[in-house]
Amino acid sequence: MNEPGVQSLVDQDTLAARVESGEVPDWAEAHWRTFRDGILGDRDGAPFPCFFGVESVENGDPLYTLVPSMTDKDALLGLRDAILEYLAVYEDHAERASLVTFFEPPDEELTEAGYHERLWHVLQFLHVHDPEPWPEDIPTDPDDPYWEFAFGGEPMFPTCRAPFYDERKSRYCPVGLEITFQPRTLFEGITHDTDAGQQAREVIHDRIEAYDGVCPHADIGNYGVDLEWPQYMLAADESQAPDDPPISVSRDHPKATRTLPEEYVAD
Repeated sequence: MNEPGVQSLVDQDTLAARVESGEVPDWAEAHWRTFRDGILGDRDGAPFPCFFGVESVENGDPLYTLVPSMTDKDALLGLRDAILEYLAVYEDHAERASLVTFFEPPDEELTEAGYHERLWHVLQFLHVHDPEPWPEDIPTDPDDPYWEFAFGGEPMFPTCRAPFYDERKSRYCPVGLEITFQPRTLFEGITHDTDAGQQAREVIHDRIEAYDGVCPHADIGNYGVDLEWPQYMLAADESQAPDDPPISVSRDHPKATRTLPEEYVAD
């Protein structure tokens, strides 16, 4: 962790220091500054809705990686390796250590539909190049309410911010695609079926209305009750969002042996 280079896994202090010293590309600096200011700042006096996220960034808990493309194979293999490294260290790093990934913006401006396509391309690529099998207790059908994305044997919740959110500013990133990966273990004790989880949901929903000036998105729901996949990148324009799950999940394993890290390749 904290090795030099764009695709390394870094802690928050290291990323901030590299931004200040000019060691990262301009797009990475813009990502960090807008992310930090968005989470820790306010909008017309209203704080960022997810107080867990605010507290995490205030404490320096998240880990980060910079991805120089949303489509290049080598860049996405680098993301795959960064996520594997993250999964090996996050529990010892901090109590709420999510993985924040900043993607270099494309040369051409993308529509909302283009960003949905890029997100699911990334997740499909990760699934195909996953060195671990799909967890036995997670369905492979994304239209099952108990389905969730998994990688490296870990169920997780990827949530996105992107440039097309004109109204829903809590999801707005002016630079490009940003995906925060949160293993399911980070939600222990605050799920919808706990008192703490219900209280947190009410507070966050109230803060969404104050921050965004609109009601919480209709697709935001509870695991095991509502579908997960539409929540990863909330639709701003329903006509540009996918109607069907844009990922194909298989228990066949391994799927891409030639690109697996050496430690996962059988002799």
